[in-house]
Amino acid sequence: MNNFLFIPIIIFGLIILISAFFVVKQQTAAIIERFGKFHSIRQSGLQLKIPLVDRIAGRLSLKIQQLDVIIETKTLDDVFVRLKVSVQYKVIRDKVYDAFYKLDYPHDQITSYVFDVVRAEVPKMKLDDVFVKKDDIALAVKAELNDAMSDYGFDIIKTLVTDIDPDAQVKQAMNRINASEREKIAAQFEGDAQRILIVEKAKAEAESKRLQGQGIADQRREIARGLEESVEVLNRVGINSQEASALIVVTQHYDTLQSLGEETNSNLILLPNAPQAGSNMLNDMVASFAASNQIGEAMKEARKKKE
Repeated sequence: MNNFLFIPIIIFGLIILISAFFVVKQQTAAIIERFGKFHSIRQSGLQLKIPLVDRIAGRLSLKIQQLDVIIETKTLDDVFVRLKVSVQYKVIRDKVYDAFYKLDYPHDQITSYVFDVVRAEVPKMKLDDVFVKKDDIALAVKAELNDAMSDYGFDIIKTLVTDIDPDAQVKQAMNRINASEREKIAAQFEGDAQRILIVEKAKAEAESKRLQGQGIADQRREIARGLEESVEVLNRVGINSQEASALIVVTQHYDTLQSLGEETNSNLILLPNAPQAGSNMLNDMVASFAASNQIGEAMKEARKKKE
């Protein structure tokens, strides 16, 4: 019977002994209280406490943690905007006591400071400046939190403005402005392209006219050279320059008639169109040349008499 009485005592003793040992995980701190009063802070590993006397009041993670705070505020140009500020923080290893006992709800404390700083900074900026200077807002939040939370055992690693969300109507207006600006730039590029096309077309036309004029000049030069050679050939057979010129003109006249005859759909009409038009033209030209020579000789004689 006596042996059976010792069994519960032994089991109770084992339980008490086992409860004296506990394990603290890596990057964690355990706060030990003795009779309700702070006793010590235990780091990671196997630890020992006095059963029924000491108790684990709490555990604090020493890892970097992140708190996302969403704030709605108004900008300088009266636009309501929602900002998401991410605060990365951790408990300072040497200030675990302050972090555990001085603050019951550190998240609420950090959130209050973030609200206070953001609502003090953003109303000084226009909406466009909020997007441009979001890093300045984050730095202001970090500086304010570091000053406030270091006394409570928290180190603010980094603050980030991760999202800026204006009112839906404002975003639509901004998108319309952006689209209009892009359309304006596109129109400017199209105008520049059309202007370049017109200038290049004008340059091409000018070059074409220049080459065409040069071709006509060369053609006329060759025609004149051919006429000169024809007159020289006719002069060798006893035909003077006037008769030769008349003969060449008549020959060109008949060549023209022959060319027109080869065209079946031509609507050109030459006047006069009588069969004797060629001979009449030749006679008229010879007579005009003779008359012009007589007038020239008379003018020369009159000039000599005056002298």
